[in-house]
Amino acid sequence: MNGDRSGEALAPLAGALRAGERDVTAYARTLRDRIDERDPDIRAWVDGGKPRSWLTAEADALRERYPRSNAEPATAADSVPERPPLFGVPVGVKDIFHVDGLATRAGSELPPGALAGTEATAVRRLRAAGAIVAGKTHTTEFAYFAPAPTRNPHDLAHTPGGSSSGSAAAVASGTAPLALGTQTVGSVIRPAAFCGVVGFKPTRGRIPTDGVIPLSESVDHVGTFTRDVAGTTLAASILLDGWNGERPTGSADHVTLGVPNGSYLDQASDVGREAFERALDALADAGYDLVRVEAIPEIDEVNDRHNTLVAAEAALAHGEWYDRYPDRYAEATSELIQDGRDTPVSALVRGRRGRDALCDSLASTAADRDIDAWIAPAAPGPAPEGIGDTGDPVLNLPWTHAGLPTVGVPAGDVDGLPVGVQVAAGFDEDERLLAWADGIAEAVENAA
Repeated sequence: MNGDRSGEALAPLAGALRAGERDVTAYARTLRDRIDERDPDIRAWVDGGKPRSWLTAEADALRERYPRSNAEPATAADSVPERPPLFGVPVGVKDIFHVDGLATRAGSELPPGALAGTEATAVRRLRAAGAIVAGKTHTTEFAYFAPAPTRNPHDLAHTPGGSSSGSAAAVASGTAPLALGTQTVGSVIRPAAFCGVVGFKPTRGRIPTDGVIPLSESVDHVGTFTRDVAGTTLAASILLDGWNGERPTGSADHVTLGVPNGSYLDQASDVGREAFERALDALADAGYDLVRVEAIPEIDEVNDRHNTLVAAEAALAHGEWYDRYPDRYAEATSELIQDGRDTPVSALVRGRRGRDALCDSLASTAADRDIDAWIAPAAPGPAPEGIGDTGDPVLNLPWTHAGLPTVGVPAGDVDGLPVGVQVAAGFDEDERLLAWADGIAEAVENAA
């Protein structure tokens, strides 16, 4: 089975729905048909997504609220508002986000009533922009490592990655043009790579995390999945605090990319490293400057610090639930919480301080070598076989720890399974990163 290429890219779909070139209710039915056809095998959607009647009712309500398409000229007496940017676009939402009208299970056995909360700001922003929630997507338990039932649309025998497994697979299978995920270590960029789609994790804090069940509040990020960079940019313009598409972006034709050689890159597998070198060759052929530099030499320390921070903060976030329902937690999550409870406060403080130290170190190295952004493999290699292992997020970890905006784009395949690269820019340089990402994605798309 292959990832479906007939699914719509977000930006042209949104434009067609706003302009009335496509009927919003008819599209809701089309998407529902697609979910019914494909999701029994892939299992991206919790309970198969929202029922047809719910989706079409929301689409009809939108059309009544915004009867005039953006292609129709307004008159002086016309008080009907223009259709918003995501008018009628169905969205998949990772099942750790609270959504009004839908239970939050978080991939767990805990009672949904115990987990209930106020709708997430990210969801409210999408709805205010005209999007329709098509349903919840599967997640690993509490966005950690206990796997979800989702399978990779490119090969059902392989994992789609975690923890945002359902969101990545929904976009890859063509059953959602846009989906929300989260990343605490590598849970957006890695599944995007495994499923052959674009994943985006913004600068820490630029998308609010309220209304999202936390794993580690210091390093949790809300992110997105789309089919291309243009769709990512459209979603980012709605979701990010302080979005400014007019910020200076520099020359998209002359970007210097730093390649972090050394112990960090040594964590990739042999086939993953070979695929990455092919992507670098494609970028060099396209005119990009590549600077190989020893970066993050203390990677083992960074990895340990981040993992300790996650464990300590997971114990804090889940303390009350774990005390009430200890037997309902999966073994991996239970071990994380117990390890966190044994973590001294000094280690927690070191972990939080280390975020800024790593961010500053990477910025200093980039400035010394005139590097605009960093490029690295998006995962150690292609998706592992089986769904009991969601893959290793180790190559995503430092960029998450530092809080840097990161975009993952497809970069060819290994034996039919997608692989990708991730590009990380400086703190709060999300707009510049996405302005560069389209050209980078085009250069590496068919790296071979």
